[in-house]
Amino acid sequence: MDHARKEYVIASPLVEGVRFLTLDRADKANSLSADLVDQLLGWIEQAENEDCRAVVIAANGKAFCGGFDFTGYETASHGDLLLRFTRIEQLLQRLRQSSFVSIALVQGAAMGAGADIAASCTYRVGSDMAKFRFPGFRFGVALGTSHLARLVGTQTARDILLNNTTIDANTALEIGLLTDLVEPDALRIKADEIIAQIGHLDKTVRNRILHLTSPQNNDTDLAELVRSVSAPGLHERIARYRAGH
Repeated sequence: MDHARKEYVIASPLVEGVRFLTLDRADKANSLSADLVDQLLGWIEQAENEDCRAVVIAANGKAFCGGFDFTGYETASHGDLLLRFTRIEQLLQRLRQSSFVSIALVQGAAMGAGADIAASCTYRVGSDMAKFRFPGFRFGVALGTSHLARLVGTQTARDILLNNTTIDANTALEIGLLTDLVEPDALRIKADEIIAQIGHLDKTVRNRILHLTSPQNNDTDLAELVRSVSAPGLHERIARYRAGH
């Protein structure tokens, strides 16, 4: 990793094949700047190379992740925005197709692409302060849509997206968006329990299980994202969304 720039992802030492990654941009609700996404993707790729058996993604502050960071979007080129959304899609795909088990610890709000990051993890552990929203279509961006439908069911996903629903922790558990709901101070404990239950499966076995139970339509997801972001008027759509229209 390049340590000359500001680090927005705190990585723990690798211990017994387990690494904790903590989003550390609490003053911006851990929103996804280009640097944060690049750093998180870099650590996920490194986890593959290190033969991690589990990666835990947590966050500092009240929010898990506020989604795409729109700061400066007005002066960003269409190509720059396309690249940023594509990098997020690559991050989601790496999580879904990884050879390690991923665990999201959702202590607060997970919005937009932040909700997609949590949803892409193998296990999704939340506290009662967790909540989710997927507003991408409000500014015409299709990110993580087919995966959400696979996770919670077609009709439930349609309802969430059409109504721009905010999903509380109990509802998230009921529909499968969360796999576990615990007290705030028990998030790390639950992660440790999951890791212990997984044990030390051989990498080949673990990878086979995760591969056979993971979506295989990455090209379709990426194509849908590029098509949606490339449609004319992205800046105007974002402006209307941010203005509440």
